[in-house]
Amino acid sequence: MREAGGLLAVIPARGGSKRLPRKNLLPLGGRPLIAWTIDAARASGVFDAILVSTDDAEIAAVAREAGALVPWMRPAELATDTATSASVLQHALAWYEAGHGAAEAVVLLQPTSPFRRATSIAAAVASYRAQSGPALHAVVSVSPAAAHPAWCFRIEGEAMQPFLGWDPLRQRSQDLPPAYALNGAIYVLPPALLRSGAPLLQPGTRPFPMADAGEALDIDTEDDWQVALALADAVAAGPA
Repeated sequence: MREAGGLLAVIPARGGSKRLPRKNLLPLGGRPLIAWTIDAARASGVFDAILVSTDDAEIAAVAREAGALVPWMRPAELATDTATSASVLQHALAWYEAGHGAAEAVVLLQPTSPFRRATSIAAAVASYRAQSGPALHAVVSVSPAAAHPAWCFRIEGEAMQPFLGWDPLRQRSQDLPPAYALNGAIYVLPPALLRSGAPLLQPGTRPFPMADAGEALDIDTEDDWQVALALADAVAAGPA
């Protein structure tokens, strides 16, 4: 059943990060990393509320300065390494609906995707709204896979075994169907899915393809961060 309430953006930002300590606050192109996502969400013009879910007072202060809501500090049980994105979103949705009524959708925007454009956020929401039928499916951003699954292997004993079997390996790569991978930039989620406690990805999930590798960058490692620094410099320099 369609719900016609407000559109809620949730930006999850824990204080703890092991590979890149304090990464949500690292300066990127003169702004804290998390500010890039808040700015894009605001520029998209589609949200009734942009909420940052954090357990960290410094992140909360930076997020508020950038224009996001931080109505509470995330409970300790939702700030562990094992806490799921679904549980964090459920918590934020429950808060929002208690004060604003049923939400139309929840849009997960991870702060580790700083180059995701405001226009892409708006387009993903439009794709979600354009679905026909009484029930809406999640819309999730994807990018062309770095390696086609036909060319990926597992190792069994001392032998290589292709994940998709040997037959696809006999085809030219250009004859294989296009393969896509999740990039983590945008998840547009039905509230009913979150309330149910089901996994975020379900049969029927709709893709939102993103062709720009920079826009789809997900910062997780030091190498990713170095790529982000170079991209931020390019953004600042503008067109050549």
